[in-house]
Amino acid sequence: MAISKKDFYTGVALAVVTTIIWSGNYVVARGIYKQLPPVSLATYRWALATICIAPFAWKKFVREKEAFFKHRQYIFWTALTGITFFNTLIYIAGHYTSAINLALIGTTSTPIFATLLAVLFIGEKASPLRIAGLLTCVLGLLYLLCHGNFRQLSQLHFGKGDLVVLISAFSFAIYNTLVRKKPAAISPMSFLFVVFAVGTLCLMPFYGYELAHTQAVHWTPSMIGIIFYLGIGNSVVAYFCWNASIARLGASGTALFANLIPVFSTIEAVMFLDEEFTTIHLISGALIICGLVIANLRKPS
Repeated sequence: MAISKKDFYTGVALAVVTTIIWSGNYVVARGIYKQLPPVSLATYRWALATICIAPFAWKKFVREKEAFFKHRQYIFWTALTGITFFNTLIYIAGHYTSAINLALIGTTSTPIFATLLAVLFIGEKASPLRIAGLLTCVLGLLYLLCHGNFRQLSQLHFGKGDLVVLISAFSFAIYNTLVRKKPAAISPMSFLFVVFAVGTLCLMPFYGYELAHTQAVHWTPSMIGIIFYLGIGNSVVAYFCWNASIARLGASGTALFANLIPVFSTIEAVMFLDEEFTTIHLISGALIICGLVIANLRKPS
């Protein structure tokens, strides 16, 4: 289905803004894994997000509650994959693998999963340009993963954390596909509110178990700031933008922009962690951006 120029460029802008916000999530997952258990981190994040969005969504939710009840199974699976599983698995993986692996593996596999699911289950067409763009993005990420030497690909080892990230990426791809099928009777704001709330409730049994089996958290101002960053920026703002982009570009088209996350993560690492930016990062980023351009080459109506 053809889209207008305005919708196309708005969808692109929303996707890019979201990836900038989300890029810090992988750094956080690795950076505080010793200070805050993964399920607790996810629970605090989504509980705060639910509280923050509630005042803006409540009236619409009340008007649309019959639609939510009618589509309760859809809401449950959307919340489970996009809220309960996706980020929680990233935080769990942060205990076993590096932040770079978290971003690389997650962002490489998500668009592939999303494209396959969109084609198989909601009838989106994967054009030759879309496939070429996807492959170019993957090429750029592999170039970064093997440090500029493709001969190292045969030596790559996927550990426990890497496999958990793959599961997380598949979960998010399912979420992308489900969001594309959001019932028209449900508004975007109330949709996010209910999905956040249901996803948080699904976390509660795991949160209770974790509290009983881990040491008490020693809160610091920086940790509280991280929770607010995740709960408001990474959740409310980013998910609203991402869902709005999906509505304009489609599930697979929007998912391609997740390939920008490791590029932005690298920039953030240079700015905040004093990590080195190399020619390899430059070439990888250029390939990823070219892939996004190729995948979205079309003539808006």
